[in-house]
Amino acid sequence: MTMIKTLVTDVFGDKGRFVQWFIKPSLGLVLLAMAAGCQTEQPISTTAKQTTKVTEVITLREGDVLKISFPGSANLNTTQPIRRDGMISMPLVGEVKAVGKTPAELEKDLIELYSTQLVSKQVVVEVQSSLFPVYVTGSVLRPGRIMSDHPITALEAVMEAGGFDYAKANMKSVEVIRQESGSPKKYTLNLKLVMEGKTGEPFYLKPADIVYVPEKFQWF
Repeated sequence: MTMIKTLVTDVFGDKGRFVQWFIKPSLGLVLLAMAAGCQTEQPISTTAKQTTKVTEVITLREGDVLKISFPGSANLNTTQPIRRDGMISMPLVGEVKAVGKTPAELEKDLIELYSTQLVSKQVVVEVQSSLFPVYVTGSVLRPGRIMSDHPITALEAVMEAGGFDYAKANMKSVEVIRQESGSPKKYTLNLKLVMEGKTGEPFYLKPADIVYVPEKFQWF
């Protein structure tokens, strides 16, 4: 600062006092800005989002294969598929309704049915594999029911039904009809875009969904 003052006085003489007065605050501002620029930038703190795991309640349905174990009474252990009528066939007690129940509810029913034959009042019901039906109709090569043991998309269901009848199928307006809260709800899908890889999330089907592929509108 002293060097700057001397230089200004030599160049401007007495008028340099005014220049010195102007330079002092200006230089102070420059130094302040430089000091601020040298400060280390603090990292931005982020709060991790907490995700709550939702436990899905399993409802038994047609096609599920159940492993039923009786601790203390191993002779009663069995593996049973749920038939189309919703029943399973159990040793000694015969037909038991399983469809529409949770595994815990079926366990309770079996404990009551076998109450006089169990050493320990315990039954374990496990779902070994799960099949569920979806239906494909309209302009496909093999319309009908499809049983799946894994998550399946609308396009995959159409492929399982033999694929589109390309001469007739309107792939831009495929409908999925689903029962929600006791009433049907319709979803319209553009599967042509899906096949071209131009869409995002796939549309997964739920048990008993109906996939309808309409025909193209034709001028006569």
